[in-house]
Amino acid sequence: MKKPPQDLSQLLHQSGKLPDLAEKAELLMYLNHHVKQIIAGPVAEQLKVANFRQGVLVVETTSAAWAARINFQKPKLLAQLQAETLPILTAIEVKVNPRLAMYDAKPKQGHKELSPAAAEHIAALAENIGGSLGEKLKRLASLASRDK
Repeated sequence: MKKPPQDLSQLLHQSGKLPDLAEKAELLMYLNHHVKQIIAGPVAEQLKVANFRQGVLVVETTSAAWAARINFQKPKLLAQLQAETLPILTAIEVKVNPRLAMYDAKPKQGHKELSPAAAEHIAALAENIGGSLGEKLKRLASLASRDK
């Protein structure tokens, strides 16, 4: 007889590697949010906290130009993080990761266009259907003429 699947929340609270991994992921998310609050402006959008190991905070950015701007702000960032959140922090390492731009890019919402033929079919359907659905279909069909 098979064992029933365990709830993920139970697995996270047991001993082993998974709870440690979940705790580190939460720490990195918190540090990422905190670093972006300290470094405001367009620079914050171009960086991500990648790791924290042996007292060194690893920050990734999309290009060498952004890395240079972050390096200028490193002393302020280091002092503020040590004072507010991480007293064990000894250094900040900035790495360039061009792939970061691909992951952070928000998918662009393309506007769907309604072809004139589809608009005609929807308008004909709206004539045969009454009520609120018919009105909604008429408004949908009218969008095709508005896009031109």
